[in-house]
Amino acid sequence: MPYALEQADILIDLAQQTLYLPKHNKFYVISSGKNGIGEQENTGKTPRGWHRIAQKIGDDAPKNSVFIARQATGEIYDQDLAQQFPERDWILSRILWLDGLQAGFNQGDGCDTFKRYIYIHGTPETEPMGIPMSHGCIRMKNDEVIELFELISEQALVYISEHALDESMIKSERSV
Repeated sequence: MPYALEQADILIDLAQQTLYLPKHNKFYVISSGKNGIGEQENTGKTPRGWHRIAQKIGDDAPKNSVFIARQATGEIYDQDLAQQFPERDWILSRILWLDGLQAGFNQGDGCDTFKRYIYIHGTPETEPMGIPMSHGCIRMKNDEVIELFELISEQALVYISEHALDESMIKSERSV
């Protein structure tokens, strides 16, 4: 592992579908890739390993602002908009764009998290949390992704684990 878990600003537990901020002692329920876990491009899977927040997008955007290609469209998500565009993968409120830090694993040809456009972002309140339903991104409730956006800076370290991260694992990493 290139870093110790204690260095992570954000710990994402795909097994339990949670996101944890150790320095703030905050837990959030998330939704990851419905196609499972993996780093290969064009799979819709959520990548594992060490990442950083490469860019934060949407500062001061209204809650439920719609983003397409990382640009605010000027739309505010509601049921009417949802019915107009039933196939759209809604990216709402804030975007924290992830960049893989492990060459050949989540960084580089065929597996690059950044080039795969993997984000932590808001999603419609009607979308379930706690079960994998995304296209590879980490989805959060809008109020929670706005809070996360305020608490975390660009370049913050993120660790995404396919295995459950319990308190004892994190503590044992600290003693290493």
